[in-house]
Amino acid sequence: MLDVLGLDPIEEATYRHLITLPSASSTDLALQLELPSAELQAALKTLAEKGLVATSTNGTGQYVASPPLVALGSLVRDRQDDLNRARSELEVLTEQYRGAAAKRTATDVIDVVTGADAVAQRFAQLQRSARTEVRALIRAGVAVVSAAENVEEDAAAERGVTYRVVLERAVLEQPGFDANIESAMSRGELVRVADRIPLRMMMADQELALIPLASAANEGRSEAGALLVHPSALLDSLVALFDYTWAAARSLAAEPTDAATRDGLDGTDLRVLTLMLSGLTDQAVGSQLGLSIRTVQRRVASLMEACGVHTRIQLGVQAERRGWLAETP
Repeated sequence: MLDVLGLDPIEEATYRHLITLPSASSTDLALQLELPSAELQAALKTLAEKGLVATSTNGTGQYVASPPLVALGSLVRDRQDDLNRARSELEVLTEQYRGAAAKRTATDVIDVVTGADAVAQRFAQLQRSARTEVRALIRAGVAVVSAAENVEEDAAAERGVTYRVVLERAVLEQPGFDANIESAMSRGELVRVADRIPLRMMMADQELALIPLASAANEGRSEAGALLVHPSALLDSLVALFDYTWAAARSLAAEPTDAATRDGLDGTDLRVLTLMLSGLTDQAVGSQLGLSIRTVQRRVASLMEACGVHTRIQLGVQAERRGWLAETP
């Protein structure tokens, strides 16, 4: 954790151990930490240069830890000063970039990114750069970065960045994907599902968008590549495409409403109902929720009976009328 202050793992372990002791010799520390003497001596030297340890004044060669509030506080202030300078420089560079962006020609509004590693890097950078919102359209099939590999999503959500995601219905039919969706929604992400999505896309703050270089028909059959779209009429069109797709999609949120609770529906009933209305088959619903097909069918039949209807379409209408499903955010 102290690596952000410039300490390597050995230095951090040495300091953390030393602050629990009145004092200790380098020999004792090496034994207690199970470190080679040379490595321990190097760590103590660095810690001393940073003001985190000092030798005792009794001439016994003992080391004592400096008070964390004083020693680490100084390092924190130094890093804060560095961050403030970097922030000022960032503002200057941003203004320069915006000035150059305003002069972009028609051929400059798109950057072509080739290679899986480069695409993955831009994918991560896009999310790290987001200040308020990330929008995403997710298709089924091959992707350069999987949901499990997208660690930047968690970090952005922790910063308060809002995620709005539209999934293609076929994505929900992939076994185990429901757990990823549940985790995302638990972080406050807004997730909807559509029958079909025209293209993959990720957009940050309506300022940059990343879309595949290959057409939907050729995904997975050509070298990985993407287009990074800067502010332009093309980006405006992508914003409009997302808004249209979002408005037409169905929310996957399955929070219990007062009406659903009053009518005796539990969380599983609502998840079954939500996934069924999203167009999934009973088998796909069961796979997502870890239920047998018969259990899914029994729950759907019970809901139909409670509504006094005979078809699933009628069940969906009644679920809306009775207020069982939370309103789409």
